[in-house]
Amino acid sequence: MFDPDIAPSGTLLGLLQRGRGDGPLHALAAPRADALAALEHCVLRDPRLDWRVESRSLYYARLYSDLEGPLDGIEQHLFHPDDLIVPDEHRCGLALSVLGHLAGYGRRDALRLLRRYAATGGCWEWALDELAIRDGEAGLRRLGPAVVGRFPRTPDGDAALARAVREAYEPRPWQLWAEDTAQPATAERVRKAAEQVSFDRWQRQMRSAGPTPGWSVAAVLDWAEQGLDAHPVVERDQPAARCLAAVAGAEDRPALLAAAQRGPSAARAAALRHLGDRRDPRCLDLIEAAAEAVEERVVRAAVESFERMRDDAALVRARHWAVRTDPLGGAAARMLARRGGPADADLVLAALRRTVQAGGADAEGLDALVEGVGRLAACRAAPLLRHLYRETSSSQLRGTAARALALADPGFAAGFAVECLWDCEEATRELAAHRATSGDVRVLTQLRRLAADPAEEAEVQTAVRGRLSSGGASR
Repeated sequence: MFDPDIAPSGTLLGLLQRGRGDGPLHALAAPRADALAALEHCVLRDPRLDWRVESRSLYYARLYSDLEGPLDGIEQHLFHPDDLIVPDEHRCGLALSVLGHLAGYGRRDALRLLRRYAATGGCWEWALDELAIRDGEAGLRRLGPAVVGRFPRTPDGDAALARAVREAYEPRPWQLWAEDTAQPATAERVRKAAEQVSFDRWQRQMRSAGPTPGWSVAAVLDWAEQGLDAHPVVERDQPAARCLAAVAGAEDRPALLAAAQRGPSAARAAALRHLGDRRDPRCLDLIEAAAEAVEERVVRAAVESFERMRDDAALVRARHWAVRTDPLGGAAARMLARRGGPADADLVLAALRRTVQAGGADAEGLDALVEGVGRLAACRAAPLLRHLYRETSSSQLRGTAARALALADPGFAAGFAVECLWDCEEATRELAAHRATSGDVRVLTQLRRLAADPAEEAEVQTAVRGRLSSGGASR
């Protein structure tokens, strides 16, 4: 994943990059030029650790509205020559999403930028999806010739057009263009592309996609190994394990046990996954041995197989392994975090401390441990949870820390819960709507704003309106 450069958490830029609720509050109190510079930096240089799961666009759009920020910087960014040379959704996606929300708030300049970018920009599909849910029919119809004109009237161009129609996240513009009598040439091309999509779908349904008949366990294991000889290397241990589920019988157990003990890496990994999924009586011992293997592939298969287990025997073994400092120890601690009881709280908290000390506030595997100490009500974890809340660059992990603090920290309602009302993540705002104390004068004002905001998520508005109807008392 992309590794952004995140400023310290105590700075305005660091707060906005993280999507923390304190970010807008500090921005509105700072000099407007400084606030706009920090906001633009975030929008033009996406700060998210994983843009597929973390929210920022509504958060930044709200601040643009509050600051009445100009869109010159976004315009220059979107129409930079690099955009056409190497179109990159990671470079432009956040800016386009912010424009979409601003258009929803009635910013005509944002709507015009989206229309212009959809007609001429490199990542035009994203802009078109934003327009599909915010622009009127007349505006969308005017875009038809420009968008369809991107595809030359050649077999390759027609195939690309059909692919664009098939992969469109929002079909509304294409449906309008297919029915547009004012642009018959455009409508004809879109209708033919849609027909091609239907034909392609029918062809895929007619093709057999079942497993190759006649495979034996030995052939499947050999096939897994052959992937390592391909260029580039193809990791086949997971699909091979699924194939083993179809071809392996009771008589094949000795061969699978042998492969899981001492087979070559891909075959060993596939056998481990299969035996773990089948809960073979020896699978836990095999997993423990595989965790010491030299090959990373084998260790990964052992750890992932163990984490999928849900029986009591695996939980008992997890209590013995949770003190380990290797990947299997981490997996055992995460299992206790998800399924353990109150007696396991110390093991989970110790693993959380080790993970933070080794990898910092954005270390891999923190989510399950943070959720676990909250579920197990490990009140001694509150200082560490507050540290993670402040420092992590992941808004998802911060939300998990907030939920854990709501259970483990008696001061959460009057502290971080108030800030969470401005957080970038929907689930964190919903939590704050339930928990934030009404003693802070800002709380009622923000609850009313969220209730009236047409862009706010339905779950948040339900929580907010329930809170307002109860008189604003903390629940």
